Amino acid sequence: MENNIFDSGIKPGGLRDIVEVKILICYLLKNVKTGLTKAQINEVLQKEEVANYFTVNDAISELLKTGNIEERDETLLITESGRRAAELLELDIPKSVREKTVNSAIKLLVRNQREKENKVETEKTENGYNITFSVLDTDEELMKLTLFVGDTLQAENLKGRFLENPAKIYEGIIELFTDK
Repeated sequence: MENNIFDSGIKPGGLRDIVEVKILICYLLKNVKTGLTKAQINEVLQKEEVANYFTVNDAISELLKTGNIEERDETLLITESGRRAAELLELDIPKSVREKTVNSAIKLLVRNQREKENKVETEKTENGYNITFSVLDTDEELMKLTLFVGDTLQAENLKGRFLENPAKIYEGIIELFTDK
């Protein structure tokens, strides 16, 4: 079995053909109305192991050149011709690949929004790390909680869990304090 660097990081059933990757990118941008940056598209496709980094970037370049997508303030958006192409050709991409890619992109956008709306700060101490979680509502800080952890792995794990659903954590703490 020949080991090709351009197949590295692609799961079985993933996309190796640049035309398929271009269709998937158009489909993704059609379904994620706010658009995505190049980095976000790469993050989603690499995380899901759908396509190779180099193929993705070549596909993005070609889509920009042909006018199927456009870039505004570093955000890639689908054009009308890209939308038509996606609608015409989307069935060429397996449904499972389309679905997991769009779901992953939506989760990424939600997480990015939560990172903007909430703060997590990590401070190294003599014996480990203090990690401070802040739940914000516009200009008001609703909650500030500091926990001690032993290492950066624990700190990153807690940060990830917090950013999955900060409102749920806030509600849970309020419930613990008010429950009889």
